[in-house]
Amino acid sequence: MKIAVMFPGQGSQYLGMGMAFAQEDAACADLLRQAEEISGQPIGQLIADGPLEKLTENAVLQPAITAVNLMCWQMMKRLPAASAIHALAGHSLGEYSALAACGVLLAEDALKLVAKRGQLMEREGSKNPGGMRAILGLSIGQVEEIVTARRGAGLVCVANHNTAEQIVISGATPALDAVTEAVGKAGGKVIPLNVSCANHSPLLAGAVAEFGAFLADIPFQAPRIPVYLNVSAAPERDPERIRALMAQQIISPVRWYESVQAMLAEGVDTFIEAGPKTVLKGMVKKIIPKGSKIALIQFDSPETLASCQNING
Repeated sequence: MKIAVMFPGQGSQYLGMGMAFAQEDAACADLLRQAEEISGQPIGQLIADGPLEKLTENAVLQPAITAVNLMCWQMMKRLPAASAIHALAGHSLGEYSALAACGVLLAEDALKLVAKRGQLMEREGSKNPGGMRAILGLSIGQVEEIVTARRGAGLVCVANHNTAEQIVISGATPALDAVTEAVGKAGGKVIPLNVSCANHSPLLAGAVAEFGAFLADIPFQAPRIPVYLNVSAAPERDPERIRALMAQQIISPVRWYESVQAMLAEGVDTFIEAGPKTVLKGMVKKIIPKGSKIALIQFDSPETLASCQNING
């Protein structure tokens, strides 16, 4: 058995996420406390009571999701199945949870980084307004062709390659509208995403240098478990290479489809999503070959953690 543990990013949030772990486990409660102290945000209160609009703001959501992901990891690593973990990955923001899980970052430093990342992205998003939209039913080649052929004001780019036919675009609203129209003519479906800025696009380029300088002061270690990064879609082992890629991640496409394929090629036969909702589990289900015996599991509560306790690591 080879297990890959995956950590979700923005878009997976819901009110109440992870609170049962924080209430039942001292180490999980401490992670939530650290997230609040580092971010200066009442994260526990916002997770418990909302409003969801406030929780969704970058400066709040990034440390909140990361804290919940790390709570899930805290519970997962105690199980017998932890001995069979052969790979880690995180989707966009979730990548910081993966880096903490594999030992590249201390949990405290991961929380510092996502708090800073959230602040910078919120700032740049205010300066350069935009959004993101998911495209269903077209291939990456078709979407790239539509984006390249677009004429007119505003920037738009491919931000996420999630599955063979689920691609996310990011950019200024007029440019997104133009691509949406072209996608409709090509037979695709477009779904607006609930995000506060144009993530993984050059509209956030103003954050890169400052975030890179912030990264320079954070210790990075070699991973204890292979970690597949969004920018390269490959396992990275050199701490300085990982640091450099994380500085670019804010404006680079998330190559999730390729990352999952790479893990499958390495013999991963069980994917566990450790974090809120089942977004990544759903993506992997669409990526794995039909008829293949790949186990897909997700947990974010004591009740759903039971699905991992039955795995014989």
